[in-house]
This record gives sequence, C-alpha cells and structure tokens, in this order.
Amino acid sequence: MENFKMTHPKPRMNNQIPGFFFADPALIQKTLLHWYNTHHRHLPWREGCDPYRIWVSEVMLQQTQVKTAVPYFLAFVARFPTLGDLARADLEQVLKSWEGLGYYARARNLHKAARQVVHQMEGRIPERFSDFKALPGVGDYIASAVMSMAFNQIHAVVDANVKRVLARLLCLDIPVNQSSVHNRFKAIADTLVDRTDPGGFNQAFMELGALVCTPAAPDCGSCPLAHSCLALAESRVSAFPLRLKPKKIPCHRISTGIVIKEGNLLVTRRKLDGLLGGLWEFPGGKRKNKESAEDACIREIKEETGLDVRIVSFLTHVRHAYTHFKIEMDVFYCDYISGDVVLNGPIDHQWIAHENIHRLAFPTANRKFIPLIDPSEKNPGIKPA
Repeated sequence: MENFKMTHPKPRMNNQIPGFFFADPALIQKTLLHWYNTHHRHLPWREGCDPYRIWVSEVMLQQTQVKTAVPYFLAFVARFPTLGDLARADLEQVLKSWEGLGYYARARNLHKAARQVVHQMEGRIPERFSDFKALPGVGDYIASAVMSMAFNQIHAVVDANVKRVLARLLCLDIPVNQSSVHNRFKAIADTLVDRTDPGGFNQAFMELGALVCTPAAPDCGSCPLAHSCLALAESRVSAFPLRLKPKKIPCHRISTGIVIKEGNLLVTRRKLDGLLGGLWEFPGGKRKNKESAEDACIREIKEETGLDVRIVSFLTHVRHAYTHFKIEMDVFYCDYISGDVVLNGPIDHQWIAHENIHRLAFPTANRKFIPLIDPSEKNPGIKPA
C-alpha cells in the first residue's frame, strides 16, 4: 500500500499496515462506543438485529439521506414485513413502494435477491460474507453492514461519513470522491473496527460523521475523538477531506406528451433494466438540435408508440437533476389522431383513467407535473422557452 502523507507526535504503527498511525486504537474504540450509546439517533432499523430490516435500510440509505429514508423504510417494512413477503410481491408493487426514493435499481435488485434467498436458500439470509455479497445488488458496503450489524462479524463499513472522519483523524491527502482510493480507506477502517462489537462500532463511526464531524462546520468541541484528531491538532480541519472537482453535469432538453384518447391517458413502461427501469412514464424524449419542443413531442411519440398526435396546449416546464445529468422537460397536452400502439423501446403501455394514475409508479420528473394534469384541458397554454 502507498504511504499516506501525515504527521503525528510520538506515533505508534497500527496493526501491520505501514504508512498510517493511530495513537491508541483501543481508546478510540472505547470512547466512540461510549459516545454512541449516549448520543445515537433512535432509528427504526436499529430496533433489534433483524438482518432483513438492516438489509432494507442499508439499501435505502445508499444515495439517500436518513431523514428521507425513514418514512420510506417504515412504509416498506409495513407492506413487506418479511423477506418472504417481499419475495412473493410482484415488481410493480415493490417499485410503487419505492416511488420517489430514486435509484430504482436498488429496489429491483433487492426484490430479485429476496426471491433468490427464498427459492435457493430456504429463505435464510446467508451468514457467510461471500455468499451474501454474491446476491444481486449487494456490494462490499451492504455486505459489511449486514454481516457486522446483524451477525456481529468483523467487517468495517466505509461510507462518505467514515471517509471524512478518517481523513480528518489522519490528515489523509487522498480525495474521498475518487473511486480508486476506496480500498485504501477500507484498509484503514478494517484495522480500527472494534473486534468485540463491530456492528456497534460501524454505526458509531458513521453516526459521528453524520452528527458531529459534518462536511461543513464540524462540531469539534463536542467530538469524542478530538484528542486523536490530527487535523484538529494542526488547525487544519477545514482542509479535509480532499475532493476532486466534479465534472460539469450535462443538461438534456426533453419533450413529453400527455396523449388523451376518449378521456384516458397513455402511459408506457420502461425496460426493466437501466435508469428508472420498470417505471411508468408519459411518452417523450430528447429534442434534436434546432428542433422545437412541439415538433420533438410529436416525433418522439410517433417513434416510441406509433401514434399520430397533435399538440393541444402547453402544460408546464419541469427541471430535474439526476446523478450524472439534468433535464429540462416541456410537457404538452396532445390529442390522439390515429394509429395503433406499436412500442419501440417501452415494454408495455396502458390507456389509464386520470383517477387511476396513483396506482402506478412514476419517475420523480413525471410526478412533478402529474398533479397539474386535467384531462379535459383544451385551451392553448403558454409557449415553452
């Protein structure tokens, strides 16, 4: 392993990993666990050691803040209280329960993994790290979390909070958002994790980053590890963690049509894999260069569904950001003119009554304009920019 740039008075090498030092690992473990027992948040997945509930929570918490995940978690485990209940559900139900949480591959993989455990493993979540990690959607992070928290196995969990705390504790001159250095942080965390209570220690470490050692304005005066923090000792807390400058996010211009036929609305279903896989949406797509929003709407609907439509009016303009790109969407009311639905891209379609829209799972960008839909709309709207 490459050496990490840091300094520390009277350092002691820790656990045979050259190049970094902890003044007293045992003291860090004891102090952090004591702090956690007093100051941790009471979150629903921390009630007991049910591996299924811990698994669901960790899947939700990837790319999602705790305050957002809590109500989704409670609703999800109320609808699917056991792994068997989740395995028996159809994907449509699972996606509907996940609607609005984003990163829908998480839900698809969790559902697929639940079925695999039920059908191939007698319904028992595997306790061996390698077996659990082999399940769909389970990587090192989720496997480490479930194995340590549910089964008390010695695996360190490394998320953004843990990286930030480690970077400050050790003045690590490596960027936390560079994927190639993740294993370096993992190696350090593995040497520090408490061998007696690895699950509690992992939660404590993440909780410290979430509540005290925050990205901006960390509360160093309340930090239980202040005595071990090199960044604090050197008055360099604000210098860590290092981050690579993010690339500029592209923006795509989208046209979407609310196609109305005999009072019903046309929706199509995306392929089960890929971005937003399995969700329903109103048909549309990207505008070409120098193409008007109206022309793009008509063309995309024709290419995607085989239908001829005409623009009736403009409904609204929607902005939405994904992880790696943004969209600006113009939404139009469209009248059906002619043709039968022949899908090119989507895997299914429905002509659905307006009052039944809530039964299907839609992407957030669609959910932003769905409350505005009035299928009786016939008046010209404001032209899009």
